[in-house]
Amino acid sequence: LAVDLLNPSAESEKRAHKLKRTVPRPNSFFMDVKCSGCFNITVVFSNSQTVVTCPGCSTVLCQPTGGRARLTEGCSFRKKIN
Repeated sequence: LAVDLLNPSAESEKRAHKLKRTVPRPNSFFMDVKCSGCFNITVVFSNSQTVVTCPGCSTVLCQPTGGRARLTEGCSFRKKIN
């Protein structure tokens, strides 16, 4: 075999389906989204199913789609770590 099944590379683990990985984990995550108008930071789930608005200026931060939520133009984000 050309592929080591006990020690897969990190790249191949990331490409694998979430249930077929060595250690199963979800693809979704929480993220900090910065509002482009008032620069407030709001915690948003990556697969949110509702429209998320900024608590400061009530602008829409993200809109739901079939899977991942789509961020509005000009909003920046970063993944939360644990």
